[in-house]
Amino acid sequence: MNTAQERAQALIQRWAEAHSQAALYDEASATIFDVASGKSLRMAWRNLTAFEEKIHTETRESYLVLLFENGTQVALVDPGGVAFAPSTENCGAVENLPPVVCLRDFLTLKQRVDHYLYAHADEPPPRECLDLIMICIATLDGARAVGFDVGDFEKELENSLNEIERRTG
Repeated sequence: MNTAQERAQALIQRWAEAHSQAALYDEASATIFDVASGKSLRMAWRNLTAFEEKIHTETRESYLVLLFENGTQVALVDPGGVAFAPSTENCGAVENLPPVVCLRDFLTLKQRVDHYLYAHADEPPPRECLDLIMICIATLDGARAVGFDVGDFEKELENSLNEIERRTG
């Protein structure tokens, strides 16, 4: 294995095999499958500028960080899957927004939003519900920026936002 891309591909393959509950890698299509979300991310190997395997200081688990020419970073983490930076381009500053998120985070927060909306349908949604929506928007924008197709998740989130607006008048 001579090129950085080949070394990165081999590292991702080994990591994915050891963490198949978080991510899978298909070498033939150069695609990483994010298990939690069911979404795939095609890797642009020709644009890879750096990669590194790191050890999380608290969990002692290994994770991978990939850096691309356009400045985009993607990490493979367990249990999250494919992680990336959120984007506040469409939502502005968001309180309590972590610097790294994954689609698993989106799914967890969306469940909380749905709980507020449907398990407590007779109550107005709390302010926290809107805060969660903003974090979800930043997460989906970050996912789209690294190459995920999240149109279906955006539609679900829009439906939740419409329900919040309907209830709050």
